[in-house]
Amino acid sequence: MTGGSQPWTEARFRQLAASALHVAPSDHVFDPRRDERTARSDFDLDPDLHSELDLTSPLRPAAVLVPIVLREHLTVLLTERSQHLPSHAGQIAFPGGKIEKQDPHPLETALRESEEEIGLDRTLVEPMGYLDNYRTGTGFHVIPVVALIRPEFSLTLDPSEVADAFEVPLAFLMSPGNHQRHQREWKGRMRTYYAMPFGDRYIWGATAGMIKNLHERIFAT
Repeated sequence: MTGGSQPWTEARFRQLAASALHVAPSDHVFDPRRDERTARSDFDLDPDLHSELDLTSPLRPAAVLVPIVLREHLTVLLTERSQHLPSHAGQIAFPGGKIEKQDPHPLETALRESEEEIGLDRTLVEPMGYLDNYRTGTGFHVIPVVALIRPEFSLTLDPSEVADAFEVPLAFLMSPGNHQRHQREWKGRMRTYYAMPFGDRYIWGATAGMIKNLHERIFAT
């Protein structure tokens, strides 16, 4: 079973996610064949670049919400970052951000940032569990929180951070046929990364890597 052929309903997702997600943030790496010290990373497809992760320490802890919207056929809510941001401008992302000292738990970070960035009412959010932690080449150690979102939300975007918010069918993102591998030059070397183009939306990098991790965890069995 690979995920793209059947409609994604709430019952189906709950059944598969119940045993697939971590109950707490975890540095556990899903694939036992990997020889990694921590988490998933931007360099999953380029093992020879793993040493670059050591150059970004100390790591900056962050948390994102992976919002699964409870429509008849489930969707994933994503954002497009504002063009003027100093890093990752214009890229497709999950709502989230840096873990602040006052945040008692990464879940609080994900909920707070989602409220601040897109006005997502936390009372509509049902946390389900966590994906493997994810390290980015820009020095973030990201904790992805998977949650179900009741569809009666009304979003208010913070234009200083978010240019747009949109939904992608979960069936599209869970179909391996849409898990492309792209390359580009990075620091004088070719870097390979996951990409999941959806219409004119170019989902790639860390966001695509976390979606790939969701697919791998859900279909582990």
